[in-house]
Amino acid sequence: MSAFEYRNGKLHIENLPLEDIAREVGTPFFCYSTQAMVNAYNSFATALTDAGVKGTICYALKANSNQSVIQTLAKAGAGADVVSEGELRRALAAGVDPKKIVFAGVGKKPSEMAAGLKAGILQFNVESLPELEALSSVAKQLGVTAPVAFRINPDVDAKTHAKISTGKAENKFGIDIPSVRNFVERAEALPNIAIESLAVHIGSQLTDASPFKDAFERLAKLYKDLKAAGLPLKRIDFGGGLGIQYKDETPPDLSEYAKAVSDVMQDLDAECIFEPGRFLVGNAGVLVTETIYVKESTNRRFLIVDAAMNDLIRPSLYDAWHDITPLNQPAPDAEITPCDIVGPICESGDTFAKQRPLPEVKAGEFVAMESAGAYGAVMSSSYNTRLNAPEILVKGDQYAIVRKRIDYDTLIKQDILPDWLS
Repeated sequence: MSAFEYRNGKLHIENLPLEDIAREVGTPFFCYSTQAMVNAYNSFATALTDAGVKGTICYALKANSNQSVIQTLAKAGAGADVVSEGELRRALAAGVDPKKIVFAGVGKKPSEMAAGLKAGILQFNVESLPELEALSSVAKQLGVTAPVAFRINPDVDAKTHAKISTGKAENKFGIDIPSVRNFVERAEALPNIAIESLAVHIGSQLTDASPFKDAFERLAKLYKDLKAAGLPLKRIDFGGGLGIQYKDETPPDLSEYAKAVSDVMQDLDAECIFEPGRFLVGNAGVLVTETIYVKESTNRRFLIVDAAMNDLIRPSLYDAWHDITPLNQPAPDAEITPCDIVGPICESGDTFAKQRPLPEVKAGEFVAMESAGAYGAVMSSSYNTRLNAPEILVKGDQYAIVRKRIDYDTLIKQDILPDWLS
């Protein structure tokens, strides 16, 4: 992570020591690097350009929907991939051009469809006949035409975690290829629907290029067949899913990914859409936490920290790995011993790492959980009535609190007592 490195014995984010921020803001907190996000966006865009591919990069807000993150990427050129009305509102509030917004997701409500239609977004990625019929009805009521992409389920194994695989036949996502003709016939019979695109997204955190190639080839063949049959398609949405390095993974080289796209685009007259999320923000963020206690048992050492599963749920949910790095640089000859890094919540699942080799970390010292820029703060909760971890954005030698830590009174007052109790 080039935006994070030791200088003078202190772990820095860009030009700021993380420990200084920790002492000023308090822990736990998420911290994001502007440089890392912009660099990731530019590397993705450059790889496509070098491969002769032109397209719109729509940042997938589900990875991290902080307004400052969205706007940082929008200023770099990104559109937005949204999956709820809330995310749509966030994208628009951050200044994203509606014509660069894609509305995905299997369960859009009519009110959400109406919000997208009123905003004039680029397309709705439709995944079922009932959804298509509902969209037609809403568009007719509003007197507009809904731009539609059929999200295709290509039945390709993404070779990723089962809970983030979305392109196999048994997954809830997309339209299986044999059913597409029926969808086309139904769509053509419905008012206020314009079929403009085909889309695919087979999963998240892919570290092998071959599933991309398989899915893209199947999508391109279907695109050609439907165009030949007279369907006025003009876009292909290649989705997202490109993985990052958390531990020892070797994600596909960007040029290899871009070539998988260019290979199928050779004889297609189509615009391209891409929806990276984790790739743009995952390695741009850390979760900084303070060690409360070091607990020694007969055969185990525990670092009990003030972050918990409510702040970063990925290890509990996916058994996910996050590198854990002391903010004070260990001596070259520091003794390394295994320990469990755990939070204060009364569940055994509140564990960030088991038997992780680490140098000595004392109570009162800080560690950073790396690669926490995606699916970190955005998946957090107030479980155990714990206050949210604030979010910090860094640019060079400046930092700003971009989501505050609320206080207990505010948190508790979200609950409203009924008349018979008050």
